[in-house]
Amino acid sequence: MTSLTDRYLAATLRAVPAPRRPEIATELRASIEDMIDGRTATGQDAAAAEREVLTEMGHPERLAARYADRRLQLIGPTYYLVWQRFLKGLLAVVPATVGVVVGVIKATVEGEPGPAIGAGVTAAFQTAVQIAFWVTLCFAVLERTDTSLNLPDWTVDQLPESPVERDVRLTDTCAAVAMLVLTLAFLPWQHFQSWVTDTDGGRIPLLDPALWRSWLPVLAAVLVASLALEIAKYRARRWTWSLVAVNAALDLAFAAPVVVLLLTHRLLNPDLVARFAWLREGEHLDTVATVSVVVIAVITLWDVVDSVLKARRRDA
Repeated sequence: MTSLTDRYLAATLRAVPAPRRPEIATELRASIEDMIDGRTATGQDAAAAEREVLTEMGHPERLAARYADRRLQLIGPTYYLVWQRFLKGLLAVVPATVGVVVGVIKATVEGEPGPAIGAGVTAAFQTAVQIAFWVTLCFAVLERTDTSLNLPDWTVDQLPESPVERDVRLTDTCAAVAMLVLTLAFLPWQHFQSWVTDTDGGRIPLLDPALWRSWLPVLAAVLVASLALEIAKYRARRWTWSLVAVNAALDLAFAAPVVVLLLTHRLLNPDLVARFAWLREGEHLDTVATVSVVVIAVITLWDVVDSVLKARRRDA
């Protein structure tokens, strides 16, 4: 039995209940072998016979639905699998993107950081509902009107390669991307929409405005590169050593300047320090800087070590 049959079995068994997989695997493999043997007995090439048998058996997910007694009929069997894949793809990306964008706009442009998270979650939920309704309606109309999408017939060439376990989950990637986007948005927000005001009601930026001519653009570039890393990591499905190296470099590229600026008292806006008497008294400013440095160091070290452990576990 070749890898083609193994791939067909793997694709079929993924869509059936786990307790029934051993039974179905044994039954299905025996059926495939019998049909191939019947064709090779008449002189047909074994490889060609295998391809014909698997093609005639049809799409693995349809076969799995028959084994699991699961009907593909929410909108009818013709376009059910196409509808399912299309809907999953949209729901995996669009609602989260809309939620993050709405939250960032609420916090920065409208200057309302408090309601930003609630507005983002509400927008994401409403977007998901709208997508599910309209996509389902469109496919239901196509099904009822017998409209042809001219989709290619399924062949064994469409079988996925041997399944690779995904170590990087979509939820983790979305959370990381959202955090990076919010951090990136914080840089201009704290300058124009800071919640700290002077005695005249003017807004006081939290970070030293002079850093816009030096370190803040660099930190923003590192955050953008980190966004690209998260996408690359998700596409790779797992931690590789090259991704570990890039992640460590980006962590250090962000943490090192921030630590230096904190220790030299150049990160916070001098006007902000002057605005709060307790920061100016004694060693309070040094204490804030020290605690912040320790927190940054712990987070950076944890992230690097975590990525190394995941890469090692994958190679084990």
